[in-house]
Parts: sequence; structure tokens; C-alpha cells
Amino acid sequence: MTVKNITELLNAKKYAQIKKELNEMNSVDLAELLEQFPQESMVVLFRLIAKETAAEVFTNMNTEMQQALISTFTEKELKDIFEDMFMDDTVDILEEMPANVVERILDVTDKETRSRINELLQYPQDSAGSLMTTEYVDLKKTMSVREAIAKIKRVGIDQETIYTCYVIENKKLLGIVTAKSLLLNDENALIGDLMETHIISVRTHDDQEEVSKLFQKYRLISIPVVDTENCMVGIVTFDDAMEVYQEEMAEDIALMAAVQPSDDSYFGTSVFNHAKHRILWLLFLMLSATITGTIISRYEETISAIPLLVSFIPMLMDTGGNCGTQSSTLVIRGIATDEIRFSDLFKVAFKESRIALIVGAALAAVNGLRIIVMYQDPRLAILLGISLMCTVFLAELIGCLLPLLAKKVHLDPAIMAAPLITTIVDTCSIIIYFAIATHLFAL
Repeated sequence: MTVKNITELLNAKKYAQIKKELNEMNSVDLAELLEQFPQESMVVLFRLIAKETAAEVFTNMNTEMQQALISTFTEKELKDIFEDMFMDDTVDILEEMPANVVERILDVTDKETRSRINELLQYPQDSAGSLMTTEYVDLKKTMSVREAIAKIKRVGIDQETIYTCYVIENKKLLGIVTAKSLLLNDENALIGDLMETHIISVRTHDDQEEVSKLFQKYRLISIPVVDTENCMVGIVTFDDAMEVYQEEMAEDIALMAAVQPSDDSYFGTSVFNHAKHRILWLLFLMLSATITGTIISRYEETISAIPLLVSFIPMLMDTGGNCGTQSSTLVIRGIATDEIRFSDLFKVAFKESRIALIVGAALAAVNGLRIIVMYQDPRLAILLGISLMCTVFLAELIGCLLPLLAKKVHLDPAIMAAPLITTIVDTCSIIIYFAIATHLFAL
């Protein structure tokens, strides 16, 4: 179904046909489709979606559209939507809503649900506690496989996942057992004999980015969240971990482009906020770049004697900046995937140094040949060759070391990306260039 087709059916008031078409679609696709309609039409279409899928569609919509729908919902519609929603999705939505909307949602929830929501909302933002859901299947070690399967059938419909079940005694997490294990073992076998006791778990206050890395490292579907006394308080599921991973990647991309990260979408952010997120970094980088101009002005006599030197400054600065960016990008990626740690600093520096020598030599050779052909000046070729070698070497080292140092002092390594490294390398390359020129030409 396309927007045009549905619009034609809406105008013709063929609601039964629209309902049939909508309810054959995937909930994610439905959410994307509804977001393309104006609010009035979107509300009509949403009410045509089957009750059992409406909550899932609502969860997949952006915050602006969710808020628009909530403003039109009756108390019963609001209650029905949030009753069918998983707890972690409810908390995620509430965190994005204004206070008056949150109050209205909490008013239609029962006392027990409200208590669980408030508990989850108290965990620090970006922690495992704020990410987890309290909807999981818990079993006792004294249960038989038959009893465990019966319980899963009874309560599983309301749980986020039933593939992994958690064995708990006096609120303590003892082990885990998978649905596969239950199906493949004798129905009289005890859960205590089947459960896996070597458990990968996280604490409620662990950083959510570290939690998402555990999913990638161990290929988990869900991970239990425990408190300081190893009492089970919830689980984090794979889909939530992947959302965190995507958010962190988006944040890193923004930082690498010298843009302040924002949780809002591109079109959902106002022009003023876009400008505000960019201008601070641009001001900092612009003022930092004045250092390069100051350095150049110190070599006015050298430039006056050989004006041609100025024409090579952009090439030298761009090459240094590009080399630094390449190095920093690879190191930042290595840090993000836990391949590179601060303890690898000297190992990384040694590797980048060797790369710099090869790259610098190749660039210097090609550029030196060009200089000789164009200007028939061997000294100028030597000057550019040495300057390129030194600039590339320095840029590669700066590009690999700064992200590691940032990580060490608990800053986001992505801050030390292209714009900042380019500014630093520009300054260093100019100093190297004119220092060598002054001595080589004895000016």
C-alpha cells in the first residue's frame, strides 16, 4: 500500500478495505507509513489497526507522532495501548514525553504497573537499569521440565522473551535455561539439573553502551540485570541493546563531524537548534585555526624571498589532515569494538609509525617528481619531500594517540576526530614546513 492509494481510499471512505490492507502489513512498515500522513488522517488510520498490533505500531513511531496520537486518545484507548506494551518500551516513551503527557499516561495505569514504571524511571539515564524490562519468565530449580513448559504457556504471552528463562530462588539469580533445552530434555528432568550456572549478567548502574557490547561479544539474545546483592531485577533484550548501539554510533558520527549530538531526528530538530549544535564547535575550530595564521605571519621574510612556498601550503595541510583523519577513524572504530585498548598505545603507535613511513615516502616521491618536472628545482622538491614525510608521520601519530588518550580520561574518543585533529595537524605541518624551508634555503 502506498500513501496515494490509502489517501484515495480515505477520500472514498472505504474504511473496511483500508483496515484489511493495514492489518496485513508488518508493524514496523505500518509505523513508517502512518508517519507520512497529516495528523488528522494518521489518527483515523491508527484506529483502524487491530488492537493486538496497535501497541507495537505505536512503539515504532517517532516521538512527535506518538505525542500527536496521545493528544487524541480517549482514556480507554490510552489504557489499552499501554497495557499491551512491554514495560521497557513504556519507560522509553515516558522519558521522551513532557510532564503533562507522562502524568496522563500514569493516571490510566494500574497501581502495580505505575510502581514498576516509577522504579525504572529512577535509574540513571544510559544505565542498564533504565534500559531493562521487568517482564521475563522466572522458574524454580525444583520444577520439572513439564511444569516449566506449562508456566511458559501460561505467562509467556505477557513476557518480552521466552527463549531464555531465569532460575531464581529468594530473588537470587541461580542460573538460566533455554527453551531449546526444555524441548529437548525429558519432561521429568529437573530445572536445577539443566540450568546453566555460568551466567553473564550486568549491574543496574552499568553503562548501557558496555551492555550492548556484551551482546555483540557473546551473541546473546537477552542478559539478566542484577543488583549489588545478585538479586534479579530485570533483563535487557537484544532489540534494546541494538538501539543503544545505533544511538552510540549516531552520536560518534556527530562528534566526528564536530556537531553536538542530538536525540531528535534531522527534520524533528528546528533550524535554530541545528545551528546551535554546530556553531560552538565551529567557533572553537575557527579560533584554533587562527594559530596557523599567526605562525605563517612569523615567516613573512621567507615568503617574501620565495613567494612560491605559499602555493604548497594547502596541499601540505590537506595531506596532513587527511592522514590524521584516516588514522583516527580506524583507531576510534577499534576502540568502539574493543579491539584496541589504552594498553595497546605503544603497539598502535609503532604500527602507525611504520604505515606513516611507507605512505610518506610514496607521497614524497610522487610530489618530488612533480616539482622537478614543473619547476626544475631540486631543493624545492627536497623541501616538500621532507615536509611531507614529517607531516604524515606526525599526523598518523596524532590521529592514533589522541583518541586513546581521550578514552583514558573518560572522554568520547570520537571527539578527537577529523575537525580537531585536522586543526592540530595544520598547525604542526606549517611549523615543520617553514622551519625546514628556513634552514634549507638559509633565509
